[in-house]
Amino acid sequence: MTTTDGRQGLLAAGAAAVTVVLWASAFVAIRHVGHEFSAGALSLGRLLVGSLLLGALLFTRPRRWPAKGDWKLLLICGLLWFGVYNVALNEAEQRLDAGTAAMLVNVGPLLIALLAGLLLGEGFPRQLVIGSIAAFGGVVLIGTSSSEGKAETWGVILCVVAAIAYAVGVVAQKPLLGRLPALEVTWLACTIGAISCLPFAPALIRETGDAKASTIWWIVFLGAFPTALAFTTWAYALARTSAGRMGATTYLVPPLTIFLAWLLLDETPASMAYLGGALCLIGVAISRHKPSIPLTSTVIPDSKPESKS
Repeated sequence: MTTTDGRQGLLAAGAAAVTVVLWASAFVAIRHVGHEFSAGALSLGRLLVGSLLLGALLFTRPRRWPAKGDWKLLLICGLLWFGVYNVALNEAEQRLDAGTAAMLVNVGPLLIALLAGLLLGEGFPRQLVIGSIAAFGGVVLIGTSSSEGKAETWGVILCVVAAIAYAVGVVAQKPLLGRLPALEVTWLACTIGAISCLPFAPALIRETGDAKASTIWWIVFLGAFPTALAFTTWAYALARTSAGRMGATTYLVPPLTIFLAWLLLDETPASMAYLGGALCLIGVAISRHKPSIPLTSTVIPDSKPESKS
């Protein structure tokens, strides 16, 4: 591996780490903001902030407009991952604690690995399968020992809907990143998601007028960091690895969410949740491990001069 490859790998790993931390914080922020904002209004507010910030950054540099064939994938990614995912997750967290919601949504990486293997030709590497199973076992352990020990059925269904939207959106996004910059893909998908949430504009205006200033700033945080920044760092890292491996990285989100929910929302996890978090870490390490390639001796072909006729 060259020095450039190593540097690119470190940058991609750093980008993935930023994404994981910010997405974990989003589950906690959504839970907090949900006391004053409805699911649709919160989704629109978050996406509008994200789209404006990303657009301001994007339009300061040269852009490559998507080809006609790219718009289908952009629409799938924007409508499902940025639109449906946000509304479903926000509605679910009106009913579930942050840790349980994060656990349920993280069936998504398994769906990503399955869809990427079937549709993107990534196959099913042994390390990815073993690591995903181990990490998913950790997620289940966290869920079964979560703070409240129960989950409302409708909240569970909404989290599963969010997970499916998330998985399909990632698989649609992956081919785009081979043709378009990560920032541009993220801005276009975020803008499409915001447009799809415009029917919630009256609710957003009404609820913003009644909300505390601190709650409004939490929506700005959600738009600026877990949306604008984290989705861009996600796209950057996804462009440099497989969808299956990148999806497995997000198994780190539930244990981080459990910790942040305990710290900020006083939602205390059971002791078994810590074991689940450790299992998530081990699973991600396995799924992202690349076996070293053994050195082989180089065979130099004979260099006998050709006989002249």
